[in-house]
Amino acid sequence: MNNRLVAYIGIVGVSLFAIAAIVGPLLIDDYSVVSQYISESFASNTEYGLYLQHFGYVPSGILTTIFCFSAPKYLPSSRLIKSGFFGLAIFYGLGTILVGLFPCDAGCPTAIGNSSTAQLIHNAVASLTYIFLPLCIIAIGLGLKKTESHQRLFQIALITGIISAIFIFVLFSNAESGYRGLLQRVIETSFIIFIISSALNIKDSQ
Repeated sequence: MNNRLVAYIGIVGVSLFAIAAIVGPLLIDDYSVVSQYISESFASNTEYGLYLQHFGYVPSGILTTIFCFSAPKYLPSSRLIKSGFFGLAIFYGLGTILVGLFPCDAGCPTAIGNSSTAQLIHNAVASLTYIFLPLCIIAIGLGLKKTESHQRLFQIALITGIISAIFIFVLFSNAESGYRGLLQRVIETSFIIFIISSALNIKDSQ
């Protein structure tokens, strides 16, 4: 694949996620983007959940995985960059596929007690994703730090990595917060901004 194709794969991948995350809440009466998780819009009890999973989140995860595994070829040679993108491929790309295939129960409860197997898988994958993604993004940024031609992407990586880490800490501190939906959307927006910025950088590379 050439650099432009890789870039478009990355942009389309995260765009599908964003579209699904925007459309899903519009299909549910009284859904609150401030107080409800994104996953609640395609939970097992929702009418259009299967469509969001199989036409939004699963293909998004597939394309994002392909992009993240391919991206290091078009960026400066660095173990940090390669490890960071491979981490993104596993935890964000494959993670998105898994949370799409294993939707949460109604209300997306965080308690283990009466959770279904799908809910347990969903929660475990989501938690691992949020723990490791900021670290992966910051690692990529540090790998780009010494490269003059990639200073802008270095800055974006550092900013989005730190912002996502702060909001993840706040979310994990109180998973039942009345602002959990808003917190999660800031986190996901940080991830998407970084992926799109990386894709545009790769698109313009020679």
